[in-house]
Amino acid sequence: MRPLRSCAPAVLVLAILALLLTGCWDQVEIEDRALVLGLSIDDASPEEMATEEQVTHLDNTKLPGRGISVTAQIAVPGRVPLGPGSGSSSDGAKASPVWVVTVAGHTLDDAMNNLQQQIADPRYLVHLRVIVISESIARGRMDELHDYLRRNPEIRRRTWMLVSEGRASRFMDVDPPLQRVPTLYILSMMEKAVASGKFPRDYLGRFWSADSKWGQSAYLPYVALREKENILIEGLAYFSSSRMINTTKPLEIGAFMAIQGMDPGGYSTLFRTEKLGTVMIKVNRRFTKTTSSIRDGTPHFKYELYFEGDLDEHFDSDKPISSSAALHEIEQEFNIQIAEVVRGVIERTQKDHSDIFGMGEQIRAHHQGYWKQHIHGKNDWEELYSRVKVDITLHMHLQRVGLKGS
Repeated sequence: MRPLRSCAPAVLVLAILALLLTGCWDQVEIEDRALVLGLSIDDASPEEMATEEQVTHLDNTKLPGRGISVTAQIAVPGRVPLGPGSGSSSDGAKASPVWVVTVAGHTLDDAMNNLQQQIADPRYLVHLRVIVISESIARGRMDELHDYLRRNPEIRRRTWMLVSEGRASRFMDVDPPLQRVPTLYILSMMEKAVASGKFPRDYLGRFWSADSKWGQSAYLPYVALREKENILIEGLAYFSSSRMINTTKPLEIGAFMAIQGMDPGGYSTLFRTEKLGTVMIKVNRRFTKTTSSIRDGTPHFKYELYFEGDLDEHFDSDKPISSSAALHEIEQEFNIQIAEVVRGVIERTQKDHSDIFGMGEQIRAHHQGYWKQHIHGKNDWEELYSRVKVDITLHMHLQRVGLKGS
């Protein structure tokens, strides 16, 4: 048996280590953090740059002439509602659950440092859920944004980034009746659009992943503000060479998701048939079969799109839809007209050299010899994509027509 004296040093070391293993020595209470929930990023006007604070530089420092304006939504402790009816002030008055602060800077990091200079608590970006950027930023300064956001370990890859029609700062001042926190309303709108089949699940991390692939181009939600409170998902903002190049219409989001085979189907289509008048078809499910080949030295794709839907509305005609032949005629007319919409989206992206469908990734996966011979960078595929041949075939099956009382 060892004497107790020889164990004393080991006991002393364990006692000191126990003090170092405590978990609360560097704690920071959540009330002592400035929780940034949303950011908007715009080009700064000369007037805004005139008010820029000298936090990271002096007047005589040689800096870029083009400024950037950042508006942050910061959560106010005790006012963010935790459930229905919670978060109201004691006197019954409506107190804003967020504090909106606008700053300017020469770069995004410079603007964020200016933001920190104007708030008491350290800014905290781990709860950042929505970033809205203006169209001018998306068309010319994405590399600058990516450099800051991808380096920052607090930025979640599940954050939504949206491109706005007009100034992005307006989205930080929306006052929706359904949600007291504007950023959480935008977040809920995008998540529910994904669940209902209105928009792909395109988080910031997925955008970065697509942008880094040689055989695919990236896209973001394109949104617009209506009457200050209504936010419209106006289409896809798609990119070429890491710069926004064009946008789609709202219905063309459904065409894009159909090519990708994304379920569920969330879009309804209004069109006129030759014999049965005007009808509205609601798409419930989508399924896609894709084949690729190399013909005469050029990639060739064949997409077969399968839809299941309901006949939601029929008007502008006295002819009843009461037979399988009538339903078949509607299905065929849907196939013809929607095929034109799908082809239009593909042809426009080809003209803009933006392969948002990931056709290049299919060539890279299934035709490796051709890929290695012809593609040596992302620009090579974007140029070749404009000459790719694509065949589209649609198959609609109407499951229900509803009931109509006489």
